[in-house]
Amino acid sequence: MKRAGQVIAVVAIALLIVAPLRLNGYLINLLYTTVLSVALAYGWNIIAGYAGYFSFGQIAFFGLGSYVTALIVVDLHWYWMFAALAGGIAACALAVPLGYVMLRLRGPFFAMGMFGMAQMVRVLVTAIPGTGAGAGLYLPPGSGITDVYYWTLAIALGSIALTIWIDRSAFGLRLQALREDEQVAGTLGVDVTRAKISAFTLSALIPGLLGGGYALFLTFIEPDSAFSSRLDLQAIVMTVLGGLGTVWGPLVGGVFMTQVAEVLWARFPQAYLMIFGGLLVALLIALPRGIVPAISARFGRRRA
Repeated sequence: MKRAGQVIAVVAIALLIVAPLRLNGYLINLLYTTVLSVALAYGWNIIAGYAGYFSFGQIAFFGLGSYVTALIVVDLHWYWMFAALAGGIAACALAVPLGYVMLRLRGPFFAMGMFGMAQMVRVLVTAIPGTGAGAGLYLPPGSGITDVYYWTLAIALGSIALTIWIDRSAFGLRLQALREDEQVAGTLGVDVTRAKISAFTLSALIPGLLGGGYALFLTFIEPDSAFSSRLDLQAIVMTVLGGLGTVWGPLVGGVFMTQVAEVLWARFPQAYLMIFGGLLVALLIALPRGIVPAISARFGRRRA
């Protein structure tokens, strides 16, 4: 069974690598959107699913990565991948001090505090000279969708590998202990502050790196696209729908949501949001723990 899963994974990765060479522009864009959504969901799953901190502000790191990449490409003329890497590092640099402050909060206070912090970061970043403020910033053309897709795919695969490691490592056990009860975890010898900051930084790195590719994908960056609450909400819903705190939940939820939304938009352009919203509500009522835990429970009962 394990070998079959490994074979399926290798075949799937090979198909994802070859796909842009065979698909038309529309399908490549759809594939990029799917991979981007999955990667964002994995980034959010680290801090919310494993550490238990439900955040409404991870988009702050995505937007910061987008703007840092755009400014470096425009002003310093770096190759965009190096600029995007710098955007990810900038997101981590922000996450460390921000984590020391925000992770003192718990529950809804942390969620709303991160939402407010994201808005503050948006205002501060767009106030930097050269960003164009609300008017936005144009990036020079030169990088095609295929290059950005491969960059995003590499981050998504790295996010999956990171989640597998977290799920099986002592670090992951410490995070899950924090999720259940921080005080008890502390008495058992877990360095609570270090574990929380580490998880928060890893969850910031992924959207920070993705933001740089997104800026090149659009070739134009402005506050509404870089700090889009829609992207943040999508990552949350995808993770919860697929299975919060699981290895494969963000993948299943991300692929399911993007593909179903695209099909509904193509067939019912006037009513697809209503239909899609109703479908999500029905699924979350029927599968409150998510798709992956429900499937695992069903197979577990059959084996028993």
